[in-house]
Amino acid sequence: MSTTANPWLIVGAISGFFSVAGGAFGAHALKQKLAPDLLTIFEVGVRYQMYHALLLCLIGLLPLSPTVRWAGILCVAGTALFSGSLYVLALSGIRWLGAITPLGGLCFLGGWIAVAVAAYRLAYP
Repeated sequence: MSTTANPWLIVGAISGFFSVAGGAFGAHALKQKLAPDLLTIFEVGVRYQMYHALLLCLIGLLPLSPTVRWAGILCVAGTALFSGSLYVLALSGIRWLGAITPLGGLCFLGGWIAVAVAAYRLAYP
């Protein structure tokens, strides 16, 4: 087991905080200002940010290894690209930003695979 601190629990908790804040902002401040389709896009960004904030918290409980580091990096990159592009798209209406969203989705997928690899290596050293 590594003696190096695993910062991903902290990162996950902070991301979760901002996801809740974003959800409240969307539900209260944006509900009357955005078209329903744009509000739905914003809400998808919030939802996926929360899913991956929780995954980051899980990653933060794993012994730190290069695979665990990659899992965290990919989840943060996925949040920035996927949720971030949806937030900007919803708030600005600039539709071409939707082209960035799948890159974030690929990062999310890579993060989940990295967690699976890290868990497998723990279970079967």
